[in-house]
This record gives sequence, C-alpha cells and structure tokens, in this order.
Amino acid sequence: MTDSNPFYHAAGQLIAAGRFIDSKGWVPATSGNFSVRLPDGTIAITVSGKHKGHLHPDDIMLIDADANSLDGKKPSAETGLHTGIYRRFPDINAVLHPHPLNTVLVSKLFGTEIVLENYELLKAFHGINTHESRIVVPIFANDQDIPRLATQADAYLDTHPDCHAYIIAGHGLYTWGTSVEETLRYLEALDFLFACELHLYGAKK
Repeated sequence: MTDSNPFYHAAGQLIAAGRFIDSKGWVPATSGNFSVRLPDGTIAITVSGKHKGHLHPDDIMLIDADANSLDGKKPSAETGLHTGIYRRFPDINAVLHPHPLNTVLVSKLFGTEIVLENYELLKAFHGINTHESRIVVPIFANDQDIPRLATQADAYLDTHPDCHAYIIAGHGLYTWGTSVEETLRYLEALDFLFACELHLYGAKK
C-alpha cells in the first residue's frame, strides 16, 4: 500500500486536495465530494459523510464506471454526477465538488447561468490564452433525484462541450480537469471570478 499503487496515490491526492479546499472554507461540515479516475477506469472517490479537511486513506473508496462500490464502502449520493462527467470526457481524470460561499451566492443571484468575460484569470483554463475570452457556467436547480440532475447536466453538455464547470443552485460547484492539480486551479480561479461578479453586482445596486 504505497504511492506506487494507483489507488493509494489517488487517495493521497484527494486527501491533500481536501485539506487545501477546507483551508479556503469551501467544504463546511461534511459537504462536498472529490474523485480521481485511475488508469484501469475505476474511480477513487470520497466516502459519504466525512469532513473533507480531515480525510484519511480509509475515507477514500473505489467504484466502477457505473458508480457501483467495489469495496463495500458507501459513496456519496452524488456519485452519479462524477461518473457522468467521466463517461462524457475521456481525458478528464479528476472531479471536485465543494460548496464555496461565492458559488452559493452566485446561484441565488444570477438565474440560469453566470457569464465570465474579459478577465485575465480566464487564462487559468485550458485552451484560453487571452483575457478577451468568455466562459459560461450554467446553474441548475437543486434536485434530490440525482439521476434526473445528471440527465439535465448531460443535456447541457451535449450542446456545450467546452463547459468547464456547473453550479447546483443553493448547493455547490462541479468542476473537472485532466488532473487534480488542474482541477484545483480551475476551482480557485472560479471562486475568484465569482467573487468579482458578486462585487460588481452589489456595486450596480
């Protein structure tokens, strides 16, 4: 059980990511869930009900591509949202879902989407090399029916394949990348950009 084992290497990455995300105040109580896709197509994901700032290796479990537990542990109810992202994007290897305050506030104020444009920090996202860019983050209504929510997200991504993230209203944010490091970069950039938009919104009132 060393870092040479893909599962334990992924678990270490998720534990470190959890500590960083918790240090930002983005996963209060036991909120959020994180995952990494392994080379064999299985997925390391945080178990249900654990504080993400205090994760241990036993708090990471293994599932298959259809969200079935492979080790008897209980995954988050939202696991299907992770597997839906992995099915759609073969090059994506990490999904992070925290509950940042700025995301929750944005979801209450900006309707069905938030548009981010003409920010230098947009260059944090893969494929963007100029501030003269625009990304749209959709906002979906919260839903306890996760398969129905996953279907809604899928339908949006069908027509917006360049989407980098989505928000669940009053809940949190999903973002994804080719690695944990890239996904953390997206998360940090989005939180800053959401804060900018919230300040602008307040200044216009």
